[in-house]
Amino acid sequence: LKDIQYVYSMYYNKLEFIRFDSNVGKFVGYTELGVKNAERANKDTSQIASRKAQKEAYCLHNVGID
Repeated sequence: LKDIQYVYSMYYNKLEFIRFDSNVGKFVGYTELGVKNAERANKDTSQIASRKAQKEAYCLHNVGID
């Protein structure tokens, strides 16, 4: 499970503006809007915990399929 990385990205108009990376453990913004949303999302500990749990729930469940 240490080698597996969970990435959740959001796009607007074909541009990635925010990303959660399980290796980083927080949201990172790539545009002005994304930076503001990342700051807001990183303050919400329940949202961070939920995204971290997705690594185990989604990735671990599907690792044997491929």
